[in-house]
Amino acid sequence: MKLAIMQPYFMPYVGYFQLINAVDKFIVYDNIQFTKKGWINRNRILANGKDSYVTLPIKKDSDYLDVVNRELADTWPKDRVKMLNRISGAYRKAPQFGSVFPLIEEVLLHEETNLFSFILNSLRKVTEFLGIETPLIVSSSLPVDHSLKAEDKVLALCHAVGASEYINPIGGVDLYSKERFQEKGIELQFLKSKFPSYSQFSVEFVPWLSIMDVMMFVSRESLSDGLTAEYDLIK
Repeated sequence: MKLAIMQPYFMPYVGYFQLINAVDKFIVYDNIQFTKKGWINRNRILANGKDSYVTLPIKKDSDYLDVVNRELADTWPKDRVKMLNRISGAYRKAPQFGSVFPLIEEVLLHEETNLFSFILNSLRKVTEFLGIETPLIVSSSLPVDHSLKAEDKVLALCHAVGASEYINPIGGVDLYSKERFQEKGIELQFLKSKFPSYSQFSVEFVPWLSIMDVMMFVSRESLSDGLTAEYDLIK
């Protein structure tokens, strides 16, 4: 059984969804510390030919709280209207706008104010849209020692769900010991996305933007094909 584990990211890049699609189960960390200026509550879209951040506003609170204990700001009802207007303005002439923007509206108008629950809902909506059937599992629901960190926690979660293979994004290749996974009977692999460039209006291609950008320009059929073909698994 193939497993991947990731932090919850707001409308992440296409490689995140390739990873979900490549495994049998996908665990999303909820009991992991929120990090500022990361990808948990923000991502990038194309605006006027350049990358531009869209950010979920977070209530001020302790920097040491886990993601599951963070809340969207009280200004979010107004902020999400502004975000929708920005996204609409940026992509209204994109070829897939008519089918994709209603999904983005559904995601952003979701009434949940807990940050983790809001992001988890968005991940489920996008995977459903893309035809990905991999179940998303919340990390705290599994019977492991949740005080464990890094590789120790990953191995515990692998054991909890009976994983025989663990797949991680290529960026984490230096974080894990192949020998240690082998000792536990788990094959360690790394996914390197090679999703091809696509036409973004008439501007020079800007890679690795939010999945929103890919969906706006690439048909659902072509995107589904890319999810299964356009990556390498490195052992």
